[in-house]
Amino acid sequence: MIDSKLIRLLLDGGHSLVVENGGTTHTFDGRGISDLHSLLADRPSLLHGASVADKVIGKGAAAIMALGKVSEVFGHVISTHALALLRSEGIPVSFGLEVPDIINRNGDGICPVEQLCHACATPDECLPLITRFLSSIKQ
Repeated sequence: MIDSKLIRLLLDGGHSLVVENGGTTHTFDGRGISDLHSLLADRPSLLHGASVADKVIGKGAAAIMALGKVSEVFGHVISTHALALLRSEGIPVSFGLEVPDIINRNGDGICPVEQLCHACATPDECLPLITRFLSSIKQ
């Protein structure tokens, strides 16, 4: 079970993501899955074997965590699709609230990354869709 100190740091510290690996804790405050995606692309060793606490976990975030080979996950809010993906990958997961889908920032529909990854069967299928989406919003 994930250390309660990580969960408190996530929630009380106002961070979007907390990663603990090898006794070192890193906090992140980016929007959406940008920090997770950057970690997988640029610092995959930080994810490998890590304990991860994330404020909102949709299927895309779950896919990145699975590809990064994290050891355990806590999601303050997690979608049913993300929960199923993490469990199918054998990653222990705990959460505060399970929701059918992650809702977009406007509150008027499903999160675009959640929608993109909905039909994907594996984390590997999700990654190029997420990468393209993040590239498109940077431009």
